[in-house]
Amino acid sequence: MRFFQFSGILACTTAAFISIAPIEVEAATFKVISGVTSIDRDHEDILRSIGLILTGSHNTVTPIPRNYLVGFNIDSASNFTFSDEGGFTPLSGTIENTGTVTFNNQITIGDFSIGFTPGRTVKDASGFVLRDTYSLNTILFDLSLPEPVAFDNQNLTIPDVKLLVSPEFANILQKPELTGLFAGTARIDAEVAAVPEADSVLAVLAAGAAVLATRFYTRKIKYT
Repeated sequence: MRFFQFSGILACTTAAFISIAPIEVEAATFKVISGVTSIDRDHEDILRSIGLILTGSHNTVTPIPRNYLVGFNIDSASNFTFSDEGGFTPLSGTIENTGTVTFNNQITIGDFSIGFTPGRTVKDASGFVLRDTYSLNTILFDLSLPEPVAFDNQNLTIPDVKLLVSPEFANILQKPELTGLFAGTARIDAEVAAVPEADSVLAVLAAGAAVLATRFYTRKIKYT
């Protein structure tokens, strides 16, 4: 069989398949690409009560909303993905933030990484954690997420995130009794992009193959 004949058959077969294949609506996958993680002012007040006084910040951004204490830019290096199944289902990766804060003019933490870590034991925690990657390289807070989150296929907003002191941070402070203590409120405002599913990619390739094959077949007929 000549190639142009095969191309014609491929085009017809693909077109027929696409026309008769049932269209199923499946859960889509999205990736966080930018945004801001903001910390409310109650966080500063609570930390002050345990002896941690905010004395400086570096490379931070305007928080959302503006009356919050401080904002951290969500870096493009973030690879956090989630499904819209059930509204919001975490899949893998982390939300990487830039910016640091200093307490008591002594310890600087920041460049926070937010990710899902199953098996955490802090009461009321969601499995999400906030990790300092600047100096301590440890989990500072377990996160309690509200239900449901706000998502419109382009923006993911997670308001009223409760920061709970992690066992690791409590041990660093030499105050294990602080584990699980409510330590303030945070908010995540992220822009997202859809991640192509394998089936979608195959469908695009099939459609592209059909178009190319049809053009090739048409030219062959014209010049023979």
